[in-house]
Amino acid sequence: MSSARTVLIADDDRAIRESLERALQLEGYRTRTAADGVEALAAVHADPVDLLILDVMMPGVDGLGVCQVLRAEGDRTPILMLTARVETPDRVAGLDAGADDYLPKPFDLDELLARMRALLRRAAPTTGEGAAEPLIQVGDLRIDPGARRVWRAGREVELSKTEFDLLELLARNAGIVLDHATIYDRIWGYDFGPESKNLAVYISYLRRKLEPQGTTPLIQTVRGVGYTLRPK
Repeated sequence: MSSARTVLIADDDRAIRESLERALQLEGYRTRTAADGVEALAAVHADPVDLLILDVMMPGVDGLGVCQVLRAEGDRTPILMLTARVETPDRVAGLDAGADDYLPKPFDLDELLARMRALLRRAAPTTGEGAAEPLIQVGDLRIDPGARRVWRAGREVELSKTEFDLLELLARNAGIVLDHATIYDRIWGYDFGPESKNLAVYISYLRRKLEPQGTTPLIQTVRGVGYTLRPK
């Protein structure tokens, strides 16, 4: 169909690459594949895609390298990173490289599809782009929703799509405690369950960027419930 989204799958594991390709085609996506980072970059440069699924560990240029190159070129195509590494620092490395989301291996296909839909939905152009949205101000935090820019104490902070969407959700509900299920539904369109560490990783990464040492904390944890944006 003409409106089908094109997804590039880059993974050096042929079995994973081919099974993902079949599964996505059954869901109505157009697919292209690459066996390493060099092929992935060449494919994107030759013909842009709507979304990239990148394995972290690939020979030559790995998934982190592909992210860094594309972001340095100003390419904002949504990137979903696949990683066999489950430790938080490894996941943060992917976000730091410019990925918009990550999924540890082995993964559930339904979860992968849900995350893809969320990334594509947020990347879609919004209607009425000519109308300027009002700025959101919470303490010394300022958000421009239309331009998707963020400042803390006058210093601009660079955020990925997912980080921005999460911060915007918290800021629009400043002072209100949002539970985990609500945040997962609004940001990812899918509740990954109580065992998921996905949200906690993004919250910790937002804090790293927004709350350098010596600044007032913005994001508060309400144990057993969720999170709220409320300067102390």
